[in-house]
Parts: sequence; C-alpha cells; structure tokens
Amino acid sequence: MTDSAQIHITDLTVRYGPVTALDSVSMTVAAGAITAVLGANGAGKTTLLRTVSGLLKPESGSIRLAGTELVGVPPDRMSRKGLAHVPEGRGVIVELTVEENLRLGALGRNRSHDAVTLDRVYGMFPPLDGRRTSSAHTLSGGERQMLVIGRALMATPSVLLLDEPSLGLAPKVVTQIFDTLRTLVETESMTVLLVEQNARSALSIAEHAVVLDLGKVAVEGPAATLADDDALRHAYLGF
Repeated sequence: MTDSAQIHITDLTVRYGPVTALDSVSMTVAAGAITAVLGANGAGKTTLLRTVSGLLKPESGSIRLAGTELVGVPPDRMSRKGLAHVPEGRGVIVELTVEENLRLGALGRNRSHDAVTLDRVYGMFPPLDGRRTSSAHTLSGGERQMLVIGRALMATPSVLLLDEPSLGLAPKVVTQIFDTLRTLVETESMTVLLVEQNARSALSIAEHAVVLDLGKVAVEGPAATLADDDALRHAYLGF
C-alpha cells in the first residue's frame, strides 16, 4: 500500500466569526483504511469534512493529500484530486431518475468509463439496480443514502468523505452501507474519512478513530482500543 491517498492534517484552525470550530487539529488519515471521526454535536466533525473538501477556508493550518496542499483548492476541483464528499442530508435531485442522479457524479470524467462505473455502483447497491428509471423522490431514506454514495463513487475517487451516513436509517440498512464501505477499502484500497454519531458501528469498521471535543482532538488511536476503553466510551461516545 502506498501513501498516494493519505491525508495529513496539521494545526488546522477554523472559525465562524468569534467561534472557534476547530482548534489546531492535527491528524493523519491512513491510505486504504477507514478513519472514524467521532464526538458530540458541535464538536467540529462536519466542519472538519467541509474544510478538507474546500467548502470552508481555514484560518490557519495545512491539509495535504499525497503531499499536495489542498488548502486553497476550489471545491469544484477536488474531484480531480481524487476526493469525493458525501454531506449529511442525503441530497438528491428529486426531479431526476436514479440513473440521472448517478451520472451527475461522473461529470467531467471520461464518459467511456460511465457504463462500467454504473454497473459497479449497481452491484454495490442492488436496491438501486431495479430503480434505475424511477424518480429519486420515490426512494426511501436508505435508498437515497445509497444513491448519494453511489453518485460520489461515479467520480472514481481515491478518498471518500462521509458525513453521518447512518443518520435516521434502520439498523439493517446501516449494516448494508457499512459493509459496502468495508468492501471498498478491502477490494479497492479506498481511503475513507467517516464522521459518525453512531460510534459503536463506526468503530466496528474503522481501523483508526479520532474523537473531537469542542474543536480539539481529545483522543485518537486504533478503533478497537477506543471501543474497549470503558471510561473513554462513557465520557465521549455515549455507549
């Protein structure tokens, strides 16, 4: 495994006016692995993802992907760097079909690969395969989550940023989505930065975990170690 999809975040500080959302955050997102970012509401998790993907500009600090600085790169150029961001909220274009939504993720890519990539996405998310021509507004919450992840994968990223993919979904659907993430890592060496409130599930699939508290890194380490630490779980993770 190379470090071609490794992310180094160094002394990252982000403010909303007088409020410090991230305070000198440093962490490494290992290539070809799942790194979970955990913490309570307001800890800075979503801000971290939005800053990595270029939607927010930090006051200071560095974000390097495979040695290339990302700070200052416009969000619309991030896909060319191999990075895809799936925000919280399962936003789809409801007037379009499932397949039309998926094809939006491939804009700017080599169209000769679209059919192969579509088949790959449908293979990962079989419920979408039978709904190719269905309007996106007819999908369940779980199907919409599969659609937005699939749309991101249409860009063939090396790094996938996911914000609360399990929020509001039935346990069976969460398991299916997390199993797919694990498969992406195991078969394609994809790098995944996963923000989750569902700490138990996130730790079960992640190799490494970082806990944010009020914009600072409270603790980090192997996911299995954090899951087994009763004091840590009760203090920060709520289970």
